[in-house]
This record gives sequence, structure tokens and C-alpha cells, in this order.
Amino acid sequence: MPLPASAPTAPTAPTASGGVTGKGVGPLLRAWRERRRISQLDLALRADSSARHISFVETGRSRPSEEMVLRLAEQLDVPVRERNALLLAAGYAPRYPETPLDDPALDALRDGMERLIRGYEPYPALVVDAGYSVVAANRGIALLLDGVPEELMVPAPNAMRLTLHPRGLAPRIRNLREWRGHLLAQMEREIALHRSERLRALYEEVAAYPVPEEPAGGEPAEPVPYFALPLRIEHAGRTLSFVSSISTFNTPMDVTVAELAIETFLPADPATAKYLHTQAG
Repeated sequence: MPLPASAPTAPTAPTASGGVTGKGVGPLLRAWRERRRISQLDLALRADSSARHISFVETGRSRPSEEMVLRLAEQLDVPVRERNALLLAAGYAPRYPETPLDDPALDALRDGMERLIRGYEPYPALVVDAGYSVVAANRGIALLLDGVPEELMVPAPNAMRLTLHPRGLAPRIRNLREWRGHLLAQMEREIALHRSERLRALYEEVAAYPVPEEPAGGEPAEPVPYFALPLRIEHAGRTLSFVSSISTFNTPMDVTVAELAIETFLPADPATAKYLHTQAG
């Protein structure tokens, strides 16, 4: 499934309220530095520069070299897509390509991800893009999605919509309010980092969904000492418990690859693991 392209990022600097303080690379870099809560002196030390030069760059009195833009972006942990925006704002060509996921150049990546999530079966695993569109999923995910209406599955299923929609998985989630809060907080962090209008629109949509009543007996009869917030979901009259982890690619050099995430769900108790193996068998 091809990775949908995100809307291009304009080379303007955001304020805390989402407005614009100015144009050019200087305001953009200042916005990233303030977001990371790093002083000009600290950034200069990390980037092997001087506070005076950082100040001149931020105010537009000095045009940074391409190497300096990339060095500052690395020290500020700027996402790959936003590094291209910084380069454009400074008058340079983008450094990182955005290869469609169905491009033959990414055949090895797609095959590797498919093998990875298939190898995780019978436990659920999926791959999502920056907008939480599902680009790959295994049979463990298909098991949990059994019975979800077709209109939520096409044309491209979205993990957040599938989970929080009142006709999706939401009515089956025993600890919905906790899990919903976790997902919305995760999206808020991503919005603050990426400034994606597509992601903000998705957040506003799913946050507005009515919250179904949690099923009776939502809490286990005997508390389980979970080591992380579990997803407790009903399936075929049973309550399955999972904890999730998210993996991304190390030092990606392509926007598409940088925005992929692999989420795996580990059984949080022996009963869940036994049930999944029984279903797979």
C-alpha cells in the first residue's frame, strides 16, 4: 500500500499559538530551538559554533551554510521532512527524498517489514505512516478487527479511526478512557513535533467522537500488576490484554522511511498469549 504524501511544510516559523512570526530560515531555527528549550549558547556549543553566530542566523543578519543548517537541525532533533523545509528556507535544495512506498527502490524495506510483522504472529503487529494510515498488518491485527464495518476499512484504514470510532474497536475496549487518553496525548506530541495539518485534522476528528460506555466489568476481578498501560479489549467473550511498543528506523535518509512506525502488541498476561496461540493453531 503506497504511503500517502503529507502536505508540504511552508518555510515559516510557528508561534506557540500556531501563528507565524516571520519568514526565512532564522525564525524557523529559533522556533525549533525554543521548542527544545535550548539557549543560543547551548546550541552553539553543541554545533561547534558561537552564540553570536546563532543570534545572527536567527535574526537574518547571517545566512547559514548548508552544512550549518543540517548541523543545527541535527542538534535540535528536527524531523527529516522539516529539515528539507529548513534547507528550502535558507535557499538550498532539499537533501532528503520522499520515495513512494510502492517504488521499486523500497522493495527490500517493504519485504523486510512484511517478514517482521508476519514473524510476530500470532501476536498483533502493524505498520503506520505519519498520518496513522495502516500500510501493513498481520493476522493478529485482523483477528482484533473482526466485525469492524467495511466503511472503516476502505479506502485506506486508519489506526486511530479504527480504534476510537464508536463503530470501530472503541465499544470493545474495556479501559477505553485510559487508552483513548494515551492515544490523544500521543497525537498531540506528534502534532507539536511535525506541524502536520493532516494530522491535526485527524486529531480533531477522533477527539470529537462520542465515547461509548465501557462494558460492565471493565476492570479485572483481581488486579493484574501490569508493567505498562495495557490495551484491554474484548474478543469473542474474552478480555485480551496487550502492551504496545513502537519502533522507527535509525537515522533515516528518506522522508517516507522516517515517517514509518512499526507497532507491536505483546500479550500482557499468560491467558492472552494462550488464547492467541490457540486461535492461530
